[in-house]
Amino acid sequence: MIQGRTITFILVLLDALAVVVAFNSVAWAWGVLQWEGFILVPLALPALMHFLAVYLIDGYNPRTDMMSVTYTSLHTIALVFVLLFTLLLTYAFIPAGFALQVSRLVITGSCLTLIPVTLLYRRFFYQRQLAHKQQRYFLFLGTPENCVAFKEECRKTGMQQSVLYATHSTFARALTPATPAASAPPFGDVAHYLEEYEGNLDAIILRETSQALPPAVAQKLMELHFSGVPTYTLELFHEVYWRKIPLYRLNQTWLFQEGFQIAREPVFERLKRISDIGLAAFGLLLALPFFPFVAAAIWLDDRGPVFFRQPRVGRNRVLFAIVKLRTMRVGGTGSDYTQKNDNRITRLGRFLRASRLDEVPQLWNVLVGDMSLIGPRAEWVRLVEEYEKQIPCYHFRHLVKPGITGWAQVNYPYGANLEDTLRKLEYDLYYIRYFSFVLDASIVLKTIHIMLFGKGR
Repeated sequence: MIQGRTITFILVLLDALAVVVAFNSVAWAWGVLQWEGFILVPLALPALMHFLAVYLIDGYNPRTDMMSVTYTSLHTIALVFVLLFTLLLTYAFIPAGFALQVSRLVITGSCLTLIPVTLLYRRFFYQRQLAHKQQRYFLFLGTPENCVAFKEECRKTGMQQSVLYATHSTFARALTPATPAASAPPFGDVAHYLEEYEGNLDAIILRETSQALPPAVAQKLMELHFSGVPTYTLELFHEVYWRKIPLYRLNQTWLFQEGFQIAREPVFERLKRISDIGLAAFGLLLALPFFPFVAAAIWLDDRGPVFFRQPRVGRNRVLFAIVKLRTMRVGGTGSDYTQKNDNRITRLGRFLRASRLDEVPQLWNVLVGDMSLIGPRAEWVRLVEEYEKQIPCYHFRHLVKPGITGWAQVNYPYGANLEDTLRKLEYDLYYIRYFSFVLDASIVLKTIHIMLFGKGR
């Protein structure tokens, strides 16, 4: 934990230094005479923009895989947005005389230079971590069934830590229990665990039960927590590490916890609505010149209609007709879900789906108030009826307006069965509870990454 915070602190300092060096170096190389000497204070604007953008893509999180193509794409997209917003603020909102107004080329060159530079030392730190990394562990306290489920979830989410297992009784008395059943994970003497793996434990995870913790267990957990080994309830671990709500914690009183600002506070809803109207109108204006060509291409592909309409479930279960560009052949039959290489999809439709451009007409749904730009996916009425029969508390996702994109859409692939729906619901509920405009900004950046790399279906 301490090492992780140290790396984060170093990355912040290096980013600040990189901004200062990049802007001054490019200005000097460009021969901008007005920048003779050393500029510092005006660089607070691009530096703050840089910090925010990198934070949104988890660029300061030591657990982020800095070597991956996905992170490289997100990092590039984030810093391009830094460039655009720095130019916008500098020339449209800040009064004349601001030092950065001397040259647009200096701002552009500096921000573009920062992309490879800041990515380079992140990769360096990440490789150093991998080279010196010891095996890390989670210590799980609960039943064998819960531990097996936790280990499986760790595997699915790509966690590198191994899972040690203990019961409350072994934790309290440091006893080695009898040989467990074949289906249960191996577990041993907790005193031995804590001695052998001291310094390699990333966290202790405690599965919630209706019984109070034995005093000895509570005392030891407290000591470990304040010595640098954090203890999480399983629910909190889901929220901190995976940023989703575990469905086993849902009940009819779950909504009475803290959070849910977007569902409870009118001010958040109104601000979100204002931003939805402005951005949807802007998006429609941008798309309007291209629409005749796209419409003609769709019609020529199979002589079918341009638009696809379908009843969907909105906020508070209010029905509305969603509008999308048609990507499937008229009259085709098959599964309610779109399958990989689905033969119902037209040639042009494959491109529109992969790039998510088929969803552009939904901006009209946003403009008239049926949807938001960001929220849970708007589901087909027929599917919702089935989900509500099989998934307790599924209706919680209807507390807010559905969105064109959302936290579930950028964190989980297209859902094609009930199990996928359960997993996506966990992310939707996290968004509903912990909504913020910072989270919305993070979703926007990840959605752009998905559109550029054609990951839609």
